[in-house]
Amino acid sequence: MFVAPDPGLFRLRNSSRAVLGVALAVALAELAGLSLTASITGGLAALLALFTVTDATVPAQRVTTALLPAVGFPVLALATTLHGTPLLRDATFLAVVFCGVYARRWGPRGHALGIFAFMQFFVTQFLHAAPAQLPELYTAVTLALVAAGTVRYLLWPIERRTPPAAAPPGLPGTGLARPTTRQAFQATAACAFALTVGQLVSADRWYWAVGTAWWIFVNTASRGETLVRGFRRVLGTVTGIAGGLLIAVPLHGAPAPTAALVAVCVFGIFYTAAPSYSWMMFFVTVMAGLLYGLLGVLHPGLLLLRFEETALGALGAALAVALILPVTTHAANDAWIQRALHCVRAATAASLRRLDGDPEADPAPHAAELELLLGRVRMALAPLVHPLSPLRARKARARRVLVLLDDCAREVRGLAAVAADPQASHDARLAAACWRVEAAVEALTGNGTPATPQQRPNADAPAVPQQRPAADAPALAHLHGLEHALAALADPLRTDPRSPLVGA
Repeated sequence: MFVAPDPGLFRLRNSSRAVLGVALAVALAELAGLSLTASITGGLAALLALFTVTDATVPAQRVTTALLPAVGFPVLALATTLHGTPLLRDATFLAVVFCGVYARRWGPRGHALGIFAFMQFFVTQFLHAAPAQLPELYTAVTLALVAAGTVRYLLWPIERRTPPAAAPPGLPGTGLARPTTRQAFQATAACAFALTVGQLVSADRWYWAVGTAWWIFVNTASRGETLVRGFRRVLGTVTGIAGGLLIAVPLHGAPAPTAALVAVCVFGIFYTAAPSYSWMMFFVTVMAGLLYGLLGVLHPGLLLLRFEETALGALGAALAVALILPVTTHAANDAWIQRALHCVRAATAASLRRLDGDPEADPAPHAAELELLLGRVRMALAPLVHPLSPLRARKARARRVLVLLDDCAREVRGLAAVAADPQASHDARLAAACWRVEAAVEALTGNGTPATPQQRPNADAPAVPQQRPAADAPALAHLHGLEHALAALADPLRTDPRSPLVGA
């Protein structure tokens, strides 16, 4: 977690900004004289606004943030009004689950709005909010979104790299074959199971099981991914409960130290979200314990109940992906790997244009996107490289793919850095090496026929010439490394996954 790549210190800055945004939201609620329930609602709304809004451009992010109340306020009203009618409340909650997942078909904006709507219903159950509290809940959420927007877009703007889509573009379909439609049915079935069994375990805290089932389906695309995510959520919850027993319980809800530790947890949630889902869940669970302490209801038995409900939610998700419209892990893996390879090609082409003197060409965004895509590839391959996986040949193959893609990312970062040097220039050898990289990507992805050497001048030039300008040496070295990594990927990507690797 602490040694994971953080290009441009984006995770560090984003995590620090999140702490500032959430703290400002809570401070505004307190200054407005709102209740503790409203302050917590506002803090969580700010956290969600900063965490889930991932549109590719800042103007689009602003629009999505402004739209959050449009889905959040009606859901808050429904959740508080229906609290006394369990059957109607449960049916409405499941409808929110289905619509929230289905909305992902509209990209990052639908994804964010769906999560926000679900969490408004969840938070209402968590805080046992009543209809009479709606005005101050609306006020708290409004203040929170203003605070989050002020910090994000005015006080501390950070360039947002384009994130991968929630569903792999390589898994197209219509009707029930569409990824978002399939997941909507899966998530709803999982949450229905969690809701039913969770209420048998606890009539008051059943919502933890539903929340677990819901979040397991966020950013997963295959049966294997969902199962591994469920395992990691349970693992993070167990360790978080241990942390809660050691940290939250002894505090007895003391405001100042609790507030400071909640800030640490917010930072941890944002900082660990990309590299480690288990660590993120650790911080989420500790923060939940601290909030329960503030509400005056925390005790060891409550944390044990949290684990039981989490396990039930994970079980519901596992049953849903295994029985309802399942998608194999291999299909999702291939889609994300191909997208990462296309990003390598785009970064190489942009680097060549930049070295050729085009000031508009910039490989840096492609390099940053590649880091995000590799995180998604690691998630897709997680079921195969998991220590408990019995498929040894597939595990070795998946690990080899990850190593070689990491090599590609390292060379792309180096190439982008060289291209950014205003003193760097290139000759025909660099162009030839870039063409060879492009041809290697085309061979791996199967997208058309690579151009011939006659169509690509100097494509047969040596990768590392006997004599070359000193400024060209680093770029050629990075391109040569890319060639080697892409050539080595042919074995694990293009042969029978059940057969042993060559040389293994």
